[in-house]
Amino acid sequence: MKLIECPRDAWQGYHPFIPTQQKVEYLNQLLKVGFDTIDFGSFVSAKAMPQVSDTALLLDQLDTASSRSKLLAIVANERGAAEACGFKQIGYLGFPFSISETFQRRNTNATIADSVERVRNICELASRNEKEVVIYISMGFGNPYGDPWEPGIVMEWISKLSNLGVSIFSLSDTVGVASSEAITSLFSELIPHYPHLEFGAHFHTKPAEWREKIEAAFAAGCTRFDGALLGYGGCPMAQDELVGNMPTEKLVDFAIEKQSPLNLDFAALETARALFLDLVKS
Repeated sequence: MKLIECPRDAWQGYHPFIPTQQKVEYLNQLLKVGFDTIDFGSFVSAKAMPQVSDTALLLDQLDTASSRSKLLAIVANERGAAEACGFKQIGYLGFPFSISETFQRRNTNATIADSVERVRNICELASRNEKEVVIYISMGFGNPYGDPWEPGIVMEWISKLSNLGVSIFSLSDTVGVASSEAITSLFSELIPHYPHLEFGAHFHTKPAEWREKIEAAFAAGCTRFDGALLGYGGCPMAQDELVGNMPTEKLVDFAIEKQSPLNLDFAALETARALFLDLVKS
């Protein structure tokens, strides 16, 4: 299993501003753990997401040289992508592409049609700057807004976006509505149909529902999973009451149970967990 740790998603909806130096300390500890990727920050409007307004200030203080983990930054438009491309430490640009028109407008202040053009331009920027684009298919398993959803819509957009040069897609259960049937249906169709693409799962979940979601995705061939320590956070643009992120601890336990090698430093992971508890309590 490939684990992507998402501190950015954990703290973006946390209202008291976390001091930059505390974020640096925490991120440097996460870099010691051995996650494949760390979703560490966003180059988005400071007004919309004040908690991540210091993302650019973090980078020169992160010890990426001694870590095997790659850094991923979320961008919502070409301006943010251009800023992120100015940092050699960043390997991936993540773009939230919603297949719900309502949520795409709400999340990025753009239509789906506008977002296709943004992805096209971001892919060109990424290619010129030796970055890779990760598309998060927001509302990938359904939405609460009444917008059309079915597996065929997901397939259609992945086909279109992959033609722009995207090769990594993470299906996002943005409001925690994914059923095991929908998860199985999507990954069972997508993974064999697009063997040249990498698919991941970014689940938000209620505490009692984490296992059925991971189990369904893993059984259907998905081995890339996003998580956040303690299951903290969620998407503040989605609804008033957040459904938390998939707890990284549960992903680790599941991988051990399935005898799927992780190559993590578990002592460093425990230290990171303790640091995060301090960070959100201070």
